[in-house]
Amino acid sequence: MDGMSWSDSSDKNDALHLIVSGRVQGVGFRAWAAREADRLGIKGLVRNLPDGSVEIVAEGAPELLERFCERLEAGNGYSRTDQLQKKRVSPQGFTRFSITY
Repeated sequence: MDGMSWSDSSDKNDALHLIVSGRVQGVGFRAWAAREADRLGIKGLVRNLPDGSVEIVAEGAPELLERFCERLEAGNGYSRTDQLQKKRVSPQGFTRFSITY
């Protein structure tokens, strides 16, 4: 995943701060991302940013975060991801994945 190395411990959650750029607003991207996160057991949040990009904070097992990022890059069929910026952050202990405004 872009040179990031993940721990091998599957019981330890990691966290990512993601910025998704491209055609990601007005195409159902946030709702779709929330469904994908729920499906994978990812916790966190997704919200639109004023510049047209989408911000995501995602927490979960490293291998699930990697799959989530792959899905975000592929998009929902209506969206187009031009860039996915990833930054590891400290987990905040989210209990669910939510869409914020």
